[in-house]
Amino acid sequence: MTDRFHSLTVVLDQDLREDDARALMAAIQQLRFVLDVSGNVSDLAAYVAEERARHEIGQRLWRALYPDRETH
Repeated sequence: MTDRFHSLTVVLDQDLREDDARALMAAIQQLRFVLDVSGNVSDLAAYVAEERARHEIGQRLWRALYPDRETH
């Protein structure tokens, strides 16, 4: 027996302005089985979480590449 999905989530590679996203949303709306398309507004908490994750990954990468150097 296979699972059934009730929705799919599309993650953009960067934040888009609402007016720039309209064409993409209209295109997705034209796909088969799509009932509705809506946007999710970026918020400060998501931005902070992304930047913290990016910083942590950068620090780990730096330590892996240069284990003898101290990071700040």
